[in-house]
Amino acid sequence: MNNATGAALRRIQLGNALSAFGNGFTVPFTFVYVSQVRGLGAGVAGVVLAAFAVAALFVLPFTGRAIDRRGPVPVAVAGTVLAAAGSLGLGLSGSEAVVIAAAGALGAGISVVQPALATMIVWCSTPATRSRAFATQFFLANLGLGVGGLMGGLIVDTAHASSFIRLFAIEAAMFLVLGAVVATVRLPRAAGADERVPGASGGGWNVLLRHRAMVLLCVLGFVLFFACYGQFESGLSAFAVTVTRISPAMLGVALAANTAAIVLAQFVVLRLVERRRRSAVIAAVGVVWAVAWLVAGASGLLHGHHAVAVVAIISTYALFGLGEAMLAPTVSPLVADLAPEGMVGRYNAAFALVKQLALAIGPAVGGLVAAARAYDVYVVLLVGCSLGVSVLAVRLGRTLTGEQDAPHRSRVVAVHPANDPAPVPAPVA
Repeated sequence: MNNATGAALRRIQLGNALSAFGNGFTVPFTFVYVSQVRGLGAGVAGVVLAAFAVAALFVLPFTGRAIDRRGPVPVAVAGTVLAAAGSLGLGLSGSEAVVIAAAGALGAGISVVQPALATMIVWCSTPATRSRAFATQFFLANLGLGVGGLMGGLIVDTAHASSFIRLFAIEAAMFLVLGAVVATVRLPRAAGADERVPGASGGGWNVLLRHRAMVLLCVLGFVLFFACYGQFESGLSAFAVTVTRISPAMLGVALAANTAAIVLAQFVVLRLVERRRRSAVIAAVGVVWAVAWLVAGASGLLHGHHAVAVVAIISTYALFGLGEAMLAPTVSPLVADLAPEGMVGRYNAAFALVKQLALAIGPAVGGLVAAARAYDVYVVLLVGCSLGVSVLAVRLGRTLTGEQDAPHRSRVVAVHPANDPAPVPAPVA
């Protein structure tokens, strides 16, 4: 990696951290803001949160094609402007319709930005450096989100709507800062590579759907996000409060333990996983998360030992953080290395779409479980999903080439994928 490319990558990472910092100011407080401060009720607040996911599902199928045709920079800049407008709209509007529309704009903007930034990181890295680049992005994003949340908690006051307006204004400003930073980045190659991809101009998604390894990775990704991220704000938190009977304050400590595990373990974990096969690392994550769900289930059985139960649920969140730290340098680089020339944007967008589907379905399942109080079935289901991750990862490993599964073992000096793409198995009909 030359100095110019390294500087571009550092600029992208800085902008991403700042936008996560701004996002942290509002994420923990959006539900309370809509339902209580604006007085629109819990039902509207739920619709607002759903609008984020719906907007993402709508824009992502078009985002990847735009990235591959126009390049990630203009797409990312457009996404930051849309996200900033949505954030300001949330802060300034008090009517139900406008709040929902603003939430949709914010969700759409963030969904556009994420695969565009991922593609920029791919263009500014090589197969040999990609794991560390994505691990750094994940680390900075979680650090920014955590610090932003802490600072937002010091500013917010439910008795004064103006304090929430400040939060959303800060978030909007950070999105615009990200857009300005991204706009100054000079990527290693010009945008637009469709002409080098057979069928990419009209059948690019066909190519992806016939790519067996990518389809299997998307299935694996859905189970990953459903079993972990999709449960944080629904089933797992409901289980912790209802069954383990921890206080809301201790639930906040558990969430902080998750972030702390990611921040403290990321680069230690990176040294351990970047020299191992990616499929083996993902399989290990499945085992770690299966243990996490078993520990969560055990916490619900320790009614006579409340302190131990609280420690168990906090440990559950920390174990999820450890698994997330293992995934950061593994999954996103693998998506990039599977993508043929000129289709990195579509592959990133497709994986982001799978993630959003899991994040939409996961909380719905968690909410149904909370309503039915079928927590024993819930824990068994999530343990099974986690072990399913391990099984799918082993199967995925059999479809990958040596350079895709273990790029560190390749003796070939890695260069930018525009010049020397990672080998991709022939798509399977």
